[in-house]
Amino acid sequence: MKVGTFMLYVAVAENFVLKGEIMYKAVLFDMDGLVIDTEKHYQKAWIQAAKELGFNMTVKEQLYLRSCTKKYAEPIMQKFFGPDFDYDKVRDRRKEIMDEDLKKFGIEKKPYVDEILDFLKENGIKRALVTATPENRAREYLKETKLENKFDRIICADMVENSKPDPDVYLFACKQLNYKPSDCLALEDSPNGVHSAHSAGVDVIMVPDLSEPDEELSKIILKRAGSLKDVISFLQELPH
Repeated sequence: MKVGTFMLYVAVAENFVLKGEIMYKAVLFDMDGLVIDTEKHYQKAWIQAAKELGFNMTVKEQLYLRSCTKKYAEPIMQKFFGPDFDYDKVRDRRKEIMDEDLKKFGIEKKPYVDEILDFLKENGIKRALVTATPENRAREYLKETKLENKFDRIICADMVENSKPDPDVYLFACKQLNYKPSDCLALEDSPNGVHSAHSAGVDVIMVPDLSEPDEELSKIILKRAGSLKDVISFLQELPH
């Protein structure tokens, strides 16, 4: 089925209410937790690194660090653990633990990644990766999972002044694709990623990984999808 003009819907309970007509020319993908199954490794590594350096980080605190630039993450962690929390030192140790875990366990793709990327390509819709991960690490992960050549653009945190949850990465992605934010649909798994896309004026579907959207987040997302397969179904079922 060829997908042409998509109809923009807003999720209300289990139904969709028609708001208008819009052409999505590109789908913008977060990476960690959406395209590749790495958030669980980040979570373990952050908690272990903090513990080794004397800070009792739990899952509750770690969740704030997903797709979060240092500008916001450092003061949040110091609010939790005090001014002695050395964000750079903990992060450096986290990277070491993360690398060890990925060498041991490898990197897995999230379910239906290949299917949705192929579906979009077949229907002439551009595909961009928009990640809070630095480019060298992002490309390393994409090469290992054989996904690097499946995106038309790869946009990373170190390509912009401010990464997620600021809108810069999404605005830059739209500029690189030569599309307006309203031409694009973002897929995100974390609150910081959702806020980044929403602030850029991009419609967002949340595909939760480690946490579900709360009441506040539910007000700004287009829809919650259980998996990328559900996103394909959502796009296929829209009038066109």
